[in-house]
Amino acid sequence: MSVNSSRTADTLALIADDMREVDLVIAQRLASGVPLVGTVSQYIISAGGKRLRPAILLLVCGALGYRGAQRFNMAAVVEFIHTATLLHDDVVDESTLRRGRPTANEAFGNPASVLVGDFLYSRAFQMMVDAKDMRIMQTLADATNVIAEGEVMQLVNMHDASLDVTAYLKVIRSKTAKLFEASARLAALLSNSSPEVEQACANYGQALGTAFQVIDDVLDYDGDAVEMGKNLGDDLREGKATLPLIAAMQRGTPAQCALIRQAIETGETERLEEIITIVKSSGALDVTRQAAAAEAQRAIEATKHFQPNAYTDGLLQLAAQLLERRS
Repeated sequence: MSVNSSRTADTLALIADDMREVDLVIAQRLASGVPLVGTVSQYIISAGGKRLRPAILLLVCGALGYRGAQRFNMAAVVEFIHTATLLHDDVVDESTLRRGRPTANEAFGNPASVLVGDFLYSRAFQMMVDAKDMRIMQTLADATNVIAEGEVMQLVNMHDASLDVTAYLKVIRSKTAKLFEASARLAALLSNSSPEVEQACANYGQALGTAFQVIDDVLDYDGDAVEMGKNLGDDLREGKATLPLIAAMQRGTPAQCALIRQAIETGETERLEEIITIVKSSGALDVTRQAAAAEAQRAIEATKHFQPNAYTDGLLQLAAQLLERRS
């Protein structure tokens, strides 16, 4: 996770050995008799990234005292599902840059990206069967379905400058936070936790995932393009009315509001610098960061149901340090 804090590295060091086991599972299950499948899959997975979803699953397993080998399989499953969504997302959004290098669709074309994304989804479902647990399969099947709904909601909302905060949050809780939620819930299911603890895990994942996406939307107007590995203003270019823009329209002058509205509706970024200035000067970024802080606090509250140990401390630190994220 690219939070500028050595404490985050300490947190992820708790699961470093576990993550190496997950990488072995990923490498093994990416094997295919069709070379292009492996080439595209390896291209996007080897790009690195935060691996936050499998990390949450492994940390929650540690917090709940589960040490079974199935945690490696499930962590690989959530990473495959996430990677599949990235492949499809970049095609839909016509993105050209991710993590500082060309997207898979830019490098291999849209058809290859879509079809390899389908392969990763189907491989993930094959791997779910290994757990021999209907609740686990239900959790992942439901999550994948909700993520797809979130993608469609976002597509429908493109270039809609009238989007409000409630509709915005509904999209990101479906599109982004749902897999965080499922990752944490899977740990509870693997450890046979009580319904109360399972719900606390789900709450932690959903809150952390929501905060993560809200901060991501802040960074589209206040981040370092080099550190982020993507272009500033991409959300506006795609016609996404994210919380910084919604807040800026609520707090800006009529003229400023009209400028932002027109940019969302047309996807034009010729006056991006002016819009970034409005977003910053109106206090919209502060409003957005406060929304993320509220979600992070909700995640912190959920950890009260976990065992007091180093893994729980790590989950607390992830939530607290998320607000320091700069890339």
